[in-house]
Amino acid sequence: MNVQKSFMDHDQGTLYIVPTPIGNLEDMTFRAVNTLKEVDMIGAEDTRNSRKLLNHFEISTTLVSYHEHNKHTKGPELIERLSGGKDIAIVSDAGMPGVSDPGTDLVQRAVEADIPVVVLPGANAALPALAGSGLSTEEFYFHGFLPRKKKDRAAVLEKLQSIQATLIFYESPHRLKEMLSHVHEILGDRKASLVRELTKRYEEYIRGGLGELVDWAHSEQIRGEFCVVIEGAGDVESEDSHQWWAHLSLVDHVQHYIENDGMRNKEAIKQTALDRKLPKREVYQAYHVEEK
Repeated sequence: MNVQKSFMDHDQGTLYIVPTPIGNLEDMTFRAVNTLKEVDMIGAEDTRNSRKLLNHFEISTTLVSYHEHNKHTKGPELIERLSGGKDIAIVSDAGMPGVSDPGTDLVQRAVEADIPVVVLPGANAALPALAGSGLSTEEFYFHGFLPRKKKDRAAVLEKLQSIQATLIFYESPHRLKEMLSHVHEILGDRKASLVRELTKRYEEYIRGGLGELVDWAHSEQIRGEFCVVIEGAGDVESEDSHQWWAHLSLVDHVQHYIENDGMRNKEAIKQTALDRKLPKREVYQAYHVEEK
């Protein structure tokens, strides 16, 4: 068991994880500025972006590159410096290092080497997006970015489908339409909230059902980085649990309408989709795969 003491070993350096603003420079804390001024070196995801931040706060500490593509070579080098007594801070382009950003690998290396790790609280996108979403904050599941490939994304979404907690994702502007359409297809028409340009001048919350948000995304010019907050399965299932069809599979649900109400296949599929708040295509595919 690894137990980290509150005091620091002066023979070793300390690794500081320092969050940086996600848009509004006023969100930089006094402690973050002082830490970046006092450490011996700063590892940055993109030194060009971080140099602008350091110049704004008049921080002259040595800046080195540490990112996803050089972590396997740069990580051991930074650990060696920490072991030799140097204090090092890690920053990402925005937000908390290690959360959908580089940093986790270096923290793991530091823990294995018994090097003290100090994490500063600060700016992040997920929690403000959740708090302003209008959805339940009692439990939440942060996933970050979904896979790019549709097959991989579908596999992840199917695993998340039954999670009771509110779901939180990050997404880039050029992938938002495809992501929302796929989420709607698999999770159904749940309540959701899109948050873009968080902490910036044109910060915006767009709330509604996933179907409405898909329509919005296809009618708007998409700009800015997004947080996508989606209702968990708990609320959706609690509404449906008292329905007469709750114990039926999709196929049996469709078959019930055909056999008992005399509906045609197309009508039965449409009604099943409405009952379950699912895309009609999903019910159609499930029914016809079973027929084969």
